[in-house]
Amino acid sequence: MSFNCASAQVAKRLEQLVSFAGIYRADCVLTLIRVVHTVVWAFFVSLILVLPVLGWLGQFFWAAVVIGLVLLEGLILLANRGHCPLTDIAARYTENRAPNFDIYLPVWLARNNKLIFSTLFVGGAAYVLWCWITA
Repeated sequence: MSFNCASAQVAKRLEQLVSFAGIYRADCVLTLIRVVHTVVWAFFVSLILVLPVLGWLGQFFWAAVVIGLVLLEGLILLANRGHCPLTDIAARYTENRAPNFDIYLPVWLARNNKLIFSTLFVGGAAYVLWCWITA
């Protein structure tokens, strides 16, 4: 199954959930999408931030799991032209296209999100590698 196909299935399931819940007002749907997107974002940010801690503790198996999950997320983003599949769904319910229209983040963070957390991820992964080599 391709990443585009998997992303489309996640998006389809979210839309089915919205229909099942009887949510039809655009503002309610957009709020649900923003909450889900923010929770997913927070999960991946927590993985990125815990990575150097796992390296420091010598938990290399779990560090590898975290690296794999974050890389999988990166592949999904790449397959979706550099943005989350939830962005496309949210775009159906608003004309707003501010950097944070689909997620509960400050504009500056939404705009610089990939740069900030990609840098932290690469640094954390490099630190884990260094800890593993020197262990």
